[in-house]
Amino acid sequence: MKKIKLIQQISKEGVVAVLRGETPEEVVEMAEQAIAGGIKVIEVTMTVPFALRAIEELAKRYSSTTQDAAKYAIIGVGTALDPETARAAILSGAEFVVGPSLNPNTVALCNRYRVPVMPGCMTIQEIQTALELGVDIVKLFPGNLYSPAMIKAIKGPLPQANIMPTGGVSLSNLGEWIAAAP
Repeated sequence: MKKIKLIQQISKEGVVAVLRGETPEEVVEMAEQAIAGGIKVIEVTMTVPFALRAIEELAKRYSSTTQDAAKYAIIGVGTALDPETARAAILSGAEFVVGPSLNPNTVALCNRYRVPVMPGCMTIQEIQTALELGVDIVKLFPGNLYSPAMIKAIKGPLPQANIMPTGGVSLSNLGEWIAAAP
């Protein structure tokens, strides 16, 4: 049930802050500001040196099991290239896993531990494969190569696909992307 609730909450929140920085401390500070500003889903990328430290610290501070709504956020890992990285992040407290590409072994690991996984996909074939592997949300990546109309194009043959655009989404076009994803 936890996986289903997390997916529902991520979907309800509608925005994931993807954080990159030079140090874990810098990323923790960015996350705190994002959370204070109302963004409750935080993705710490593995491109941050010692990223697992940031994930561990944020998971301690903002665990989704807390009863204090002000101290609640969903902390996940991004740029998880392989199952080993995904597992290390999960053990550090990551509640969801995002990858830049579709790695079937990472999807299998996340499914095994009932952790939401969002692999990056660019084509209908990749999205179909992700769905067949049991992926609940597909990351359209890189989003800057597409317009929001791409979501409608994907939903033509794959209406069951849940699409999360990443990259190329900004304040100026956020409304268009949200409107495109029913």
